[in-house]
Amino acid sequence: MQAVKRMKIAKIIGTHSGSFHSDEALAIYMLKQLDDYTDAEIKRTRDAKVLDGCDIIVDVGGVYDHESKKYDHHQRGFTETFSADFETKLSSAGLIYKHYGKQVIKTLLQKEQKPEIADPEIDLIYNKVYSSLIEGFDGVDNGVSLYPSSIEVEPRYSIHHSTVHHMVSRLNPSWNDTPSETSTENLENFKKAMELVGGVFKQEVEYYGRSWLPAREMVKNAYENRFKYHSSGEIMVLDTGFCPWGEHLYDIESLSGSDKQVIYILFKDSLASTPSYRVRAVGKSSSSFESRKALPEAWRGVRDEELSNLSGIPGCIFVHATGFIGGNATLEGALEMARKSLEM
Repeated sequence: MQAVKRMKIAKIIGTHSGSFHSDEALAIYMLKQLDDYTDAEIKRTRDAKVLDGCDIIVDVGGVYDHESKKYDHHQRGFTETFSADFETKLSSAGLIYKHYGKQVIKTLLQKEQKPEIADPEIDLIYNKVYSSLIEGFDGVDNGVSLYPSSIEVEPRYSIHHSTVHHMVSRLNPSWNDTPSETSTENLENFKKAMELVGGVFKQEVEYYGRSWLPAREMVKNAYENRFKYHSSGEIMVLDTGFCPWGEHLYDIESLSGSDKQVIYILFKDSLASTPSYRVRAVGKSSSSFESRKALPEAWRGVRDEELSNLSGIPGCIFVHATGFIGGNATLEGALEMARKSLEM
């Protein structure tokens, strides 16, 4: 007998009708990246009987229960956060990300690159994407102020109309439109909102997987090898070329347990017309313009041969007027600039 091929029954994702928001649009976009929900039908309703027939419910229903796949955050007493490190209460985007985010990240990155990223690295990306993107969705939907209430700040300009949350809001019917809440047009606009927020999310995941994560490995290797260049360990060389090092260095330093900080980072300037190297003074923090130790004041704003004569180091190109960066034609020259700067 010929085997009968079973038809796969599409699952149903339930969410609320009426005005939609960026958090449930992103939540459902994430779910639809997964094999279980790729072909899922979306039902937008507040009818409890219809919701009971859904396989998973997002942002409606007054219940948060992972086992029964119910993910609402509006009910009294809901206080769930992403982890103990965060205070922002989760929205439906945060809830779905908390439970399914690692699977979604793996799915998106496996489409883009090989070999497969290891689980510890997925954990790194998972945490970074939450803090860099998803927490903002949670904060906006829950009405969490961006600034502490004790600080009164009047912004110089508005970015409200350029935020993804506002763009999603504009896809809802206008106050003077009269479409039915269940109309095809409104569901299609909700799908546009999913694609809009999904594109932002996908771009963020791909950045952390394809750019941020490889840079971390380069910085880690450079940090471990820093004593090759100076016995103090205060000079670090990115010998494979420039990469975004700042955020990684502070994190790696804090995890190392060493009280010896990196003062200068050296790297090849890949944008220069002729090969040259940069000496970068590390900032006191990732958000600070103040260096741990700027290049010597006497060198600042001086260039080329005049700087070489002044410093006694051949091949000098410049030192910025603030002393946060300088340049030399060779790696050895850049190293000598960093070494002398430590001593001055």
